[in-house]
Amino acid sequence: MKKMAVSEFKAKCIAVLREAQQTGESILVTRRGRPFARVEPVRETSSERPLGVFKGRMKIHGDLVHTDSSADWEVLG
Repeated sequence: MKKMAVSEFKAKCIAVLREAQQTGESILVTRRGRPFARVEPVRETSSERPLGVFKGRMKIHGDLVHTDSSADWEVLG
């Protein structure tokens, strides 16, 4: 992980962000020699699933909208 003083980060912010994106390397920003912030590039992932990806792989049993739970309750008189 690359280290950089906050003053240097402030002066070169856009260039540092571009470099992090291109190299994939995180940057530790320090203030008076102590960790202040960490800059990490966002990694593109394919975790977003397109609508309908499970079509034909799942089956719904019963009615999910209209249910009858009256058998689960006892009326005390």
